[in-house]
Amino acid sequence: MSCRKDSSDRIPEAYVSYRITLQEFGIKNQNGLLLVNKQENAGVAGLIIYRRADGAYVAYDRCSSVNPQQRCAVVPDDPNLTATDPCSGAKFSLYDGSPVKAPAKRPLKEYRVIITNFDLTVVN
Repeated sequence: MSCRKDSSDRIPEAYVSYRITLQEFGIKNQNGLLLVNKQENAGVAGLIIYRRADGAYVAYDRCSSVNPQQRCAVVPDDPNLTATDPCSGAKFSLYDGSPVKAPAKRPLKEYRVIITNFDLTVVN
């Protein structure tokens, strides 16, 4: 017997290297939120980049942590405080990615956000 947990219930690893100018983010975002659809170097199911009320930027994989093998992309709610997994009904906080409604038990996968002079870059 192994003490190792089954990794099938974890969000898969995916290379992330997404860059956008702060000006472009300012134009494309809706109420501080930008959805990046699944594309090369943008996570498992795409990205959510969110500018919190405190001015900090956070980025999450859109892949729900509930049944991640389905690669169901979470969708932001209105107002942009939570995101919902349309496959299971689970909800997650966009402030810190934490689960706020069952059946979610694990947070969204968070990626690092780097702000330089004119750019916002999301990496893992």
